[in-house]
Amino acid sequence: MTSLTALSLPTPATVSLVSVFPAAENGGNPAPIVLDADAMTTDDMRAVAAHYGHESAFVMAPEHTGNAWRFRFFVPNHEMEMCGHATLGALWVLRRAGRWDGSPVTIETLSGRVEGRLASDGEHIEVSQPAGRTEPVIDASAIAAICAALRISPDDIALEGICNAATSRVKTLVPLRSVEQLQVLAPDFTTMLATCDAIGSTGLYPCAREDVGNGRALPVLQARQFPRASGYPEDAATGIAAAALLYGARRYGWLAPGERGVVVRQGVAMGHPSAITVTLRDPLDAAAGCWISGDVHAM
Repeated sequence: MTSLTALSLPTPATVSLVSVFPAAENGGNPAPIVLDADAMTTDDMRAVAAHYGHESAFVMAPEHTGNAWRFRFFVPNHEMEMCGHATLGALWVLRRAGRWDGSPVTIETLSGRVEGRLASDGEHIEVSQPAGRTEPVIDASAIAAICAALRISPDDIALEGICNAATSRVKTLVPLRSVEQLQVLAPDFTTMLATCDAIGSTGLYPCAREDVGNGRALPVLQARQFPRASGYPEDAATGIAAAALLYGARRYGWLAPGERGVVVRQGVAMGHPSAITVTLRDPLDAAAGCWISGDVHAM
């Protein structure tokens, strides 16, 4: 842990920098986690996110009985209702500091209560998300704007079609015909904000299926996250977008009968490969929501 005095922030706040969802040595999404953040102001929190340039989580005492903590999340440009990888990272830091034993807990966020627990393997942490919802994007002008922002042709889009999907924040799923198309995308970031605002989205999430029949326990999808206006152009791992993609995959028929989840590979084009596991809480009832999990390492 590192003192935040260099940022002129109140004590006893401390920051731990972790990498969440890494799939290789240089993989994952960095997340500054600030414990004991109760005395920090909104400007203080934004300053931390701006200093590190990543989504940051701030851990505070709960406001309501029965919850373990209250988490706030910031990117350099604004506060977020929920951040999946930063929540996972914060619970990992709390456990490593001896302040959480892995027992099921509930956490207050601006998006509502979130659950955290230690997975059955006794190692990984799982964070809950509510049931996802999906809605097709069918307006021709919206589709044209999305294609222009991603610099693709409508013919590059898979037959399943674009849809808005969400468990916490709306992400726009853009299914492409191949992983190769996905990895060479070079978006026009000057139009990202207006494009997302026009469709009520917080980011474009182009995605593709890896080859089926690879013998893995869960099907593997690849995705890239281009946020609406977070202060950086691309995200190496986005837990809530991966959760939304699980429900999009169900809509698209990308999951075989009985398959309970997916592994979403993200950050590959950035050189920061990540792997996010998303599984249904109840394989027989998608309305029960899902769990997000993955590796966490100290940086």
